[in-house]
Amino acid sequence: MPEDVVQHSRPAPAAPPDGERPRARRTSRDPYFDNAKYLTIVLVACGHAWEPLTYGSRTVTAAYLTVYAFHMPAFALISGYFSRSFDMAPGRLKRLLTGVALPYVVFETAYTFFYRWAEDDWGYPLSLLDPWYVMWFLVALFIWRLTTPLWLMLRHPLPVALGLAMLAAVSPDLGGDVSIQRVLGFLPFFVLGLTLRAEHFERLRTRRVRLWLLPVGLGAFVVGYWVAPWFDAGWFYHRGSVTGQGVTRWAGLLTTPALFCLAVLLTACFLAWVPRRQLWFTALGAGTMYGYLLHGFVIKWARFRDWYAVEWLHTPLGELAVTAVAIGGITLLCTSPVRTALRCVVEPRMEWAFRKAPERAPDADRAPAPDRAPSPSRAPES
Repeated sequence: MPEDVVQHSRPAPAAPPDGERPRARRTSRDPYFDNAKYLTIVLVACGHAWEPLTYGSRTVTAAYLTVYAFHMPAFALISGYFSRSFDMAPGRLKRLLTGVALPYVVFETAYTFFYRWAEDDWGYPLSLLDPWYVMWFLVALFIWRLTTPLWLMLRHPLPVALGLAMLAAVSPDLGGDVSIQRVLGFLPFFVLGLTLRAEHFERLRTRRVRLWLLPVGLGAFVVGYWVAPWFDAGWFYHRGSVTGQGVTRWAGLLTTPALFCLAVLLTACFLAWVPRRQLWFTALGAGTMYGYLLHGFVIKWARFRDWYAVEWLHTPLGELAVTAVAIGGITLLCTSPVRTALRCVVEPRMEWAFRKAPERAPDADRAPAPDRAPSPSRAPES
């Protein structure tokens, strides 16, 4: 996850006892979530790089199926966790526009012209209602964030979100505008993230839970290897209704909650084993939006130029080489120089476009409000 998608900080320290001079508050990023965001974006890049190799390798297909079963649900869940403070306040709406909406417009346009140039198809249409390739997630995030206050109002938001996902799965005529099938298909994971608290992640990281979940993750790969010859990864994409998988529409009433449970279980396995301490890649967690938006150009260029036609890449050594290049490439795209160069379009401030919030005079007749518990995160970023 990105600083593009979420921004986080450690809770502020408790107020000092009476009589002691308060120290200036400092906030610091939690390395656990930066590590989780970096490792998730690595899985995204590997999944996209592996896809052309799945047609000839059962092992790669097993890895691909295992990763696709949970990596985008994990993205959505973490995004939801750090969206809990979104309350339609002007500052947060501004950040939503500049951190999600504007990058979507810029990169959707850039991807369209990239396709026209690479494929020499200058008639390819530009449509902001039809996200291309990786851009659907920004549309989904924008919609999810806008509806966050509604989900926080509901007594039982997760069953409602899961019901909407099931409705989408059995509705072949829902349409493809704004990737609505994916928006609804991954919505339960975002809503689940809204309901989580810090203690839930702490429970995952206990030694006992980590040891219990380790064989579950390994077992998922074994099952993926077993089903690789016949299972369609399209079940994990949520691009359309279940009729596209050759089953009756009502099968979605069973497959949607089943896939949801599978994704949550594998996400728990992943999060349980994410390192909690500062590591060499921790700082890269702040730049995963850059990696997410940019790596699609590299992946698509490789496909357009038919790089995967090289037979050596379809050997075990070649598959390892593709994996290493994917990890190295996405790591490079998350680094500080890339962020510095492209911050103007990925994280623009755009102060000139917004009015300054009017200063409110203090009300002498109103008693001061009691201190509130510190928020678990600052304004969510995307």
